[in-house]
Amino acid sequence: SESLVVCNVAEDLVEKLRKFHFHKETNNAAIIMKIDKDKHRVVLDEELEGISPHELEDELPERQPHFTVVPYPLCFIFSSPVGRKPEQQMMYAGSKNKAELTKVFEIRNVEDLTEEWLSDKLGFFH
Repeated sequence: SESLVVCNVAEDLVEKLRKFHFHKETNNAAIIMKIDKDKHRVVLDEELEGISPHELEDELPERQPHFTVVPYPLCFIFSSPVGRKPEQQMMYAGSKNKAELTKVFEIRNVEDLTEEWLSDKLGFFH
């Protein structure tokens, strides 16, 4: 049986997330992260500015798990597509709390990431 691998967050990404927490821009932004399986490390995949949740949906990989952080208010979204290898799913699931964010949500399909979905999830925190 496979043991659960928990990945650390790359140091430069930790700093980027810290700065992102204080994102002052009024436009929407996102940080998309993935796991470097060889290094067991969460790394930056893409950084986007001025992007709506609908546009963000088009940017997210449909068949690969990933993490996304958005700043309104700061929340962490774990995308875990159905049908991925169990060890890959476990690596992402075990590492999702390493970013130390309190608002953590999970989606199975990138199509689920809509402005309404995000507003509904964040409504609990207002």
